[in-house]
Amino acid sequence: MLRNIRLLSIALLLLAPATGCAAPREGLKSMGFAIQVGAFTEVKNAERLTRKLQEQGIEAFYFKRENGIYAVRFGDFERREEASKTAQKLVKSRVVSSYFIAPPQRAAGSVVRQPSLEKSPQASLSRPAALGKGSERQQPKREKSDMGFIAARTAERFVGIPYRWGGDTVVDGMDCSGFARAVYNLCGVSIPRTSREQYRVGDAVGKEELKDGDLVFFGPSQDEITHVGIFVGNGRFVHAPRRGDDIKVSTLDESYFQKKFVGAKRYF
Repeated sequence: MLRNIRLLSIALLLLAPATGCAAPREGLKSMGFAIQVGAFTEVKNAERLTRKLQEQGIEAFYFKRENGIYAVRFGDFERREEASKTAQKLVKSRVVSSYFIAPPQRAAGSVVRQPSLEKSPQASLSRPAALGKGSERQQPKREKSDMGFIAARTAERFVGIPYRWGGDTVVDGMDCSGFARAVYNLCGVSIPRTSREQYRVGDAVGKEELKDGDLVFFGPSQDEITHVGIFVGNGRFVHAPRRGDDIKVSTLDESYFQKKFVGAKRYF
Protein backbone atom coordinates (compact mmCIF):
# COMPACT_ATOMS: atom_id res chain seq x y z
CA MET A 1 0.00 0.00 0.00
CA LEU A 2 2.79 2.43 0.97
CA ARG A 3 4.62 1.59 -2.27
CA ASN A 4 1.49 2.41 -4.30
CA ILE A 5 1.12 5.79 -2.56
CA ARG A 6 4.74 6.64 -3.35
CA LEU A 7 4.30 5.67 -6.99
CA LEU A 8 1.14 7.79 -7.21
CA SER A 9 2.97 10.80 -5.70
CA ILE A 10 5.79 10.46 -8.24
CA ALA A 11 3.31 10.20 -11.09
CA LEU A 12 1.49 13.35 -9.98
CA LEU A 13 4.78 15.25 -9.84
CA LEU A 14 5.70 14.13 -13.33
CA LEU A 15 2.29 15.13 -14.67
CA ALA A 16 2.35 18.58 -13.03
CA PRO A 17 2.95 21.41 -15.53
CA ALA A 18 6.35 23.09 -15.38
CA THR A 19 5.96 26.79 -14.65
CA GLY A 20 9.61 27.76 -14.95
CA CYS A 21 9.45 29.88 -11.79
CA ALA A 22 9.04 29.45 -8.06
CA ALA A 23 5.59 29.64 -6.50
CA PRO A 24 4.61 33.07 -5.16
CA ARG A 25 5.50 33.63 -1.51
CA GLU A 26 2.53 33.19 0.77
CA GLY A 27 0.95 36.49 1.78
CA LEU A 28 2.46 38.42 -1.14
CA LYS A 29 1.10 39.18 -4.59
CA SER A 30 1.96 41.33 -7.58
CA MET A 31 -0.01 44.55 -7.89
CA GLY A 32 -2.38 44.92 -10.80
CA PHE A 33 -3.52 48.12 -12.52
CA ALA A 34 -3.90 51.16 -10.27
CA ILE A 35 -5.57 54.55 -10.53
CA GLN A 36 -3.42 57.65 -10.08
CA VAL A 37 -4.89 61.12 -9.65
CA GLY A 38 -3.69 64.61 -8.91
CA ALA A 39 -0.61 66.69 -9.57
CA PHE A 40 -0.21 68.83 -6.47
CA THR A 41 2.60 71.19 -5.55
CA GLU A 42 1.44 71.25 -1.90
CA VAL A 43 1.23 68.07 0.15
CA LYS A 44 -1.88 69.26 2.01
CA ASN A 45 -3.86 69.10 -1.22
CA ALA A 46 -2.76 65.52 -1.83
CA GLU A 47 -3.64 64.70 1.77
CA ARG A 48 -7.08 66.26 1.35
CA LEU A 49 -7.84 64.18 -1.75
CA THR A 50 -6.55 61.03 -0.04
CA ARG A 51 -8.84 61.63 2.91
CA LYS A 52 -11.76 62.21 0.54
CA LEU A 53 -11.11 58.89 -1.15
CA GLN A 54 -10.69 57.10 2.17
CA GLU A 55 -14.09 58.42 3.23
CA GLN A 56 -15.43 56.56 0.20
CA GLY A 57 -13.90 53.35 1.63
CA ILE A 58 -10.94 53.46 -0.79
CA GLU A 59 -7.46 52.61 0.50
CA ALA A 60 -5.62 55.52 -1.10
CA PHE A 61 -2.17 56.93 -0.36
CA TYR A 62 -0.22 59.95 -1.52
CA PHE A 63 3.43 60.14 -2.50
CA LYS A 64 6.05 62.51 -3.87
CA ARG A 65 7.17 62.03 -7.45
CA GLU A 66 10.72 62.66 -8.60
CA ASN A 67 9.78 66.08 -9.95
CA GLY A 68 8.60 67.17 -6.48
CA ILE A 69 4.91 66.97 -7.39
CA TYR A 70 2.54 64.98 -5.16
CA ALA A 71 0.10 62.42 -6.54
CA VAL A 72 -2.48 60.03 -5.08
CA ARG A 73 -2.78 56.36 -6.00
CA PHE A 74 -5.21 53.57 -5.16
CA GLY A 75 -6.68 50.32 -6.44
CA ASP A 76 -5.44 46.90 -7.49
CA PHE A 77 -7.27 45.72 -10.61
CA GLU A 78 -6.62 42.61 -12.64
CA ARG A 79 -7.69 44.25 -15.91
CA ARG A 80 -7.22 47.77 -17.23
CA GLU A 81 -10.89 47.93 -18.13
CA GLU A 82 -11.88 47.42 -14.49
CA ALA A 83 -9.60 50.26 -13.35
CA SER A 84 -10.93 52.58 -16.08
CA LYS A 85 -14.53 51.79 -15.19
CA THR A 86 -13.94 52.57 -11.50
CA ALA A 87 -12.07 55.78 -12.32
CA GLN A 88 -14.84 56.95 -14.66
CA LYS A 89 -17.41 56.42 -11.91
CA LEU A 90 -15.34 58.59 -9.57
CA VAL A 91 -15.14 61.30 -12.25
CA LYS A 92 -18.90 61.10 -12.80
CA SER A 93 -19.54 61.45 -9.07
CA ARG A 94 -17.04 64.35 -8.95
CA VAL A 95 -14.79 62.68 -6.42
CA VAL A 96 -11.89 63.19 -8.88
CA SER A 97 -11.68 65.29 -12.02
CA SER A 98 -9.07 63.34 -13.99
CA TYR A 99 -6.91 60.26 -13.68
CA PHE A 100 -4.19 58.00 -15.06
CA ILE A 101 -4.25 54.21 -15.20
CA ALA A 102 -0.89 52.89 -13.97
CA PRO A 103 -0.05 49.44 -15.38
CA PRO A 104 1.49 46.70 -13.23
CA GLN A 105 5.20 46.94 -12.63
CA ARG A 106 7.39 44.29 -14.20
CA ALA A 107 8.18 41.24 -12.10
CA ALA A 108 10.94 41.58 -9.54
CA GLY A 109 14.32 41.06 -11.15
CA SER A 110 13.45 42.82 -14.40
CA VAL A 111 14.14 46.41 -15.32
CA VAL A 112 11.46 48.85 -14.18
CA ARG A 113 10.89 51.32 -16.98
CA GLN A 114 8.87 54.48 -17.35
CA PRO A 115 5.23 53.37 -16.95
CA SER A 116 2.86 53.79 -19.86
CA LEU A 117 -0.19 55.47 -18.36
CA GLU A 118 -3.70 55.79 -19.74
CA LYS A 119 -5.07 59.33 -19.53
CA SER A 120 -8.66 60.17 -18.77
CA PRO A 121 -10.41 62.30 -21.39
CA GLN A 122 -10.31 65.28 -18.99
CA ALA A 123 -6.72 64.81 -17.90
CA SER A 124 -4.29 67.67 -18.31
CA LEU A 125 -1.72 66.33 -15.85
CA SER A 126 1.93 65.88 -16.66
CA ARG A 127 3.25 62.36 -17.16
CA PRO A 128 4.55 60.90 -13.88
CA ALA A 129 8.26 60.29 -13.58
CA ALA A 130 9.51 56.73 -13.30
CA LEU A 131 9.62 55.46 -9.74
CA GLY A 132 12.66 54.57 -7.74
CA LYS A 133 15.44 56.48 -9.44
CA GLY A 134 18.01 57.57 -6.85
CA SER A 135 20.62 60.30 -6.73
CA GLU A 136 23.93 58.97 -8.06
CA ARG A 137 25.86 61.47 -5.96
CA GLN A 138 24.40 60.26 -2.67
CA GLN A 139 23.56 56.62 -3.36
CA PRO A 140 25.77 53.65 -4.28
CA LYS A 141 25.41 52.51 -7.86
CA ARG A 142 23.19 49.47 -8.28
CA GLU A 143 21.66 47.57 -11.13
CA LYS A 144 18.32 48.98 -12.26
CA SER A 145 16.87 45.50 -11.82
CA ASP A 146 17.56 45.62 -8.06
CA MET A 147 14.01 45.98 -6.75
CA GLY A 148 15.22 46.42 -3.18
CA PHE A 149 17.28 49.40 -4.29
CA ILE A 150 14.25 50.84 -6.06
CA ALA A 151 12.09 50.36 -2.95
CA ALA A 152 14.69 52.10 -0.77
CA ARG A 153 14.98 55.09 -3.10
CA THR A 154 11.20 55.31 -3.32
CA ALA A 155 10.96 55.29 0.49
CA GLU A 156 13.49 58.13 0.70
CA ARG A 157 11.26 60.33 -1.46
CA PHE A 158 8.66 60.23 1.34
CA VAL A 159 11.07 61.75 3.87
CA GLY A 160 9.76 65.04 5.22
CA ILE A 161 6.17 64.38 4.19
CA PRO A 162 3.69 64.80 7.07
CA TYR A 163 2.05 61.43 6.64
CA ARG A 164 -1.47 61.21 8.05
CA TRP A 165 -3.78 58.38 7.13
CA GLY A 166 -6.78 60.20 8.59
CA GLY A 167 -9.27 59.53 11.38
CA ASP A 168 -11.95 56.87 10.95
CA THR A 169 -10.66 55.52 7.65
CA VAL A 170 -10.04 52.04 6.31
CA VAL A 171 -6.37 52.39 7.24
CA ASP A 172 -6.81 54.06 10.62
CA GLY A 173 -4.01 53.43 13.10
CA MET A 174 -1.59 51.91 10.61
CA ASP A 175 0.75 54.77 9.79
CA CYS A 176 4.05 52.86 9.88
CA SER A 177 2.80 49.69 8.18
CA GLY A 178 0.65 51.74 5.81
CA PHE A 179 3.72 53.67 4.73
CA ALA A 180 5.64 50.44 4.05
CA ARG A 181 2.65 49.08 2.16
CA ALA A 182 2.45 52.25 0.04
CA VAL A 183 6.13 52.04 -0.95
CA TYR A 184 5.85 48.38 -1.92
CA ASN A 185 2.62 49.14 -3.78
CA LEU A 186 4.54 51.65 -5.92
CA CYS A 187 7.14 48.95 -6.57
CA GLY A 188 4.48 46.52 -7.78
CA VAL A 189 4.19 44.25 -4.73
CA SER A 190 1.20 43.99 -2.40
CA ILE A 191 2.12 43.18 1.20
CA PRO A 192 -0.24 42.72 4.19
CA ARG A 193 -1.66 45.75 5.98
CA THR A 194 -0.42 45.48 9.54
CA SER A 195 3.17 45.24 10.75
CA ARG A 196 2.41 41.94 12.49
CA GLU A 197 1.08 40.44 9.27
CA GLN A 198 4.01 41.85 7.30
CA TYR A 199 6.41 40.15 9.70
CA ARG A 200 4.79 36.76 9.07
CA VAL A 201 5.64 36.80 5.34
CA GLY A 202 8.83 37.25 3.34
CA ASP A 203 12.28 35.75 3.96
CA ALA A 204 13.94 36.33 7.32
CA VAL A 205 17.31 38.10 7.15
CA GLY A 206 19.88 38.78 9.84
CA LYS A 207 20.77 42.27 10.99
CA GLU A 208 24.20 41.97 9.39
CA GLU A 209 22.67 40.82 6.11
CA LEU A 210 20.29 43.74 5.58
CA LYS A 211 19.95 45.14 2.07
CA ASP A 212 18.09 48.08 0.59
CA GLY A 213 14.33 47.61 0.66
CA ASP A 214 14.21 45.08 3.52
CA LEU A 215 11.62 45.76 6.20
CA VAL A 216 12.92 46.10 9.76
CA PHE A 217 10.57 45.34 12.65
CA PHE A 218 10.45 46.50 16.25
CA GLY A 219 8.49 45.64 19.36
CA PRO A 220 8.59 43.80 22.70
CA SER A 221 8.87 40.44 20.91
CA GLN A 222 8.29 38.66 17.61
CA ASP A 223 4.71 38.07 18.72
CA GLU A 224 4.18 41.75 19.51
CA ILE A 225 5.38 43.77 16.52
CA THR A 226 4.60 47.45 17.07
CA HIS A 227 6.63 49.26 14.40
CA VAL A 228 8.15 48.76 10.96
CA GLY A 229 10.49 50.72 8.68
CA ILE A 230 12.23 50.31 5.32
CA PHE A 231 15.99 49.78 5.34
CA VAL A 232 17.86 52.18 3.02
CA GLY A 233 21.50 51.29 3.68
CA ASN A 234 24.30 52.24 6.07
CA GLY A 235 22.31 51.23 9.14
CA ARG A 236 19.50 53.64 8.29
CA PHE A 237 15.79 53.08 7.75
CA VAL A 238 12.86 55.26 6.71
CA HIS A 239 9.67 55.12 8.76
CA ALA A 240 6.51 56.90 9.90
CA PRO A 241 7.22 57.43 13.62
CA ARG A 242 3.73 58.29 14.86
CA ARG A 243 0.39 59.67 13.74
CA GLY A 244 0.76 63.11 12.17
CA ASP A 245 4.58 63.11 12.33
CA ASP A 246 6.80 63.51 9.27
CA ILE A 247 8.31 60.50 7.54
CA LYS A 248 11.92 60.43 8.69
CA VAL A 249 15.23 58.56 8.63
CA SER A 250 16.50 56.87 11.80
CA THR A 251 19.40 54.52 12.52
CA LEU A 252 19.33 51.00 13.90
CA ASP A 253 22.05 51.87 16.42
CA GLU A 254 19.84 54.41 18.22
CA SER A 255 19.24 53.15 21.76
CA TYR A 256 15.48 52.69 21.42
CA PHE A 257 15.66 50.82 18.13
CA GLN A 258 18.55 48.65 19.33
CA LYS A 259 16.44 47.47 22.26
CA LYS A 260 13.24 46.98 20.25
CA PHE A 261 14.66 45.38 17.08
CA VAL A 262 13.12 41.93 16.60
CA GLY A 263 13.99 41.04 13.02
CA ALA A 264 13.87 41.85 9.32
CA LYS A 265 12.18 40.42 6.23
CA ARG A 266 12.94 40.52 2.51
CA TYR A 267 10.22 40.37 -0.15
CA PHE A 268 12.05 40.71 -3.47
